[in-house]
Amino acid sequence: MKRLLIVSFIMVLAATRISAQTLEGLPHYKPEQKVSGTIRAFGFSLGGMMAIWEAGFRKYQPDVQFDDKFPSGDVAIAGLVSRVADLGPQGRELVLTEYLAFYETFGYYPTDITVVTGAYDAEGMTCGLVVYVNKDNPISKLTMKQLDGIFGSERVAGLRGFKWTLQAGRSAQDDIRTWGQLGLTGEWADKPIHTYGHGPGGTTNFFQIKVLNGSDKWNPNYQGYVETGSKMIADDDKRQIGGTQHMLADELANDKYGIAWTVIPQARKVAGLKPISLAPREGGPYIEPTRENFQNRTYPLTRSIFIYLNRPPGQPVDPKSKEFLRYILSREGQEAVQREGKYLPLTGELAREQLKKLD
Repeated sequence: MKRLLIVSFIMVLAATRISAQTLEGLPHYKPEQKVSGTIRAFGFSLGGMMAIWEAGFRKYQPDVQFDDKFPSGDVAIAGLVSRVADLGPQGRELVLTEYLAFYETFGYYPTDITVVTGAYDAEGMTCGLVVYVNKDNPISKLTMKQLDGIFGSERVAGLRGFKWTLQAGRSAQDDIRTWGQLGLTGEWADKPIHTYGHGPGGTTNFFQIKVLNGSDKWNPNYQGYVETGSKMIADDDKRQIGGTQHMLADELANDKYGIAWTVIPQARKVAGLKPISLAPREGGPYIEPTRENFQNRTYPLTRSIFIYLNRPPGQPVDPKSKEFLRYILSREGQEAVQREGKYLPLTGELAREQLKKLD
């Protein structure tokens, strides 16, 4: 018991040190100007962070009011398109129809501001993705290109926004269908790779963007599931056979030739799985899916959380919205993220990149 307490204390100290180092790189909020009026936000509450940021911001800018409507992140772009919102908080990347709706209305893309890093293991939040294999599988690391070869298929092109981009295409020579193609020998050499993951949704859209280069062409044996306990489980699935925990516990844990991607809150409830380290590029380095590597954003399947806004090219951002976003991207705004404990704070480097978008 004493040893367990010591280990837990060390882990808390390590987490505190990591967070402190991250926050040190963030600029403090200093108002550029005094602003007033009402900011209209329409979309997703970001797990309550919007209200927390608003309360913190009004300590500096007491003349600003907020008119919030948070039915769902799925309507964030609709709020901007219909001009009933100044800010569209959204917990995921945009899909094709959202890009088209905005572009066909205004003739340019929406401006996206990354306001926090996605969650590591917070239940029900936008978590980064982890790749798992059966515990008996010798594989311990893969590159992102290999992941594309395993889960994807040959393609002419891929989507970047709503542009069908030929640079994202690839041939069938890059398909990886057996474990021998990944260097395994003996009984593994000719065994087919069985692929599992999530069904349609924001998480899958992210995987398609990051791994499949905007393609929706999957390995023909790919089996998709939705998160166990989510609203996407149909009424006819009382046993939640279509859920990811069934996929992990009853499929992957018993299939040594399988590989799956999912989120930590779903996988940590299942024994018999092994997480894989990933390299963004050929030759490494290979990054383990640890909290620290999600926090510093070196792990390649880390998620981002956004606030979208309508900024015509060459035009300044509305002053009150700009000041509010500057506060969110400040040390004070990101300290609030750390205290809340759901999402992860931004790194100083990424916060500065986002601030440049407001100039």
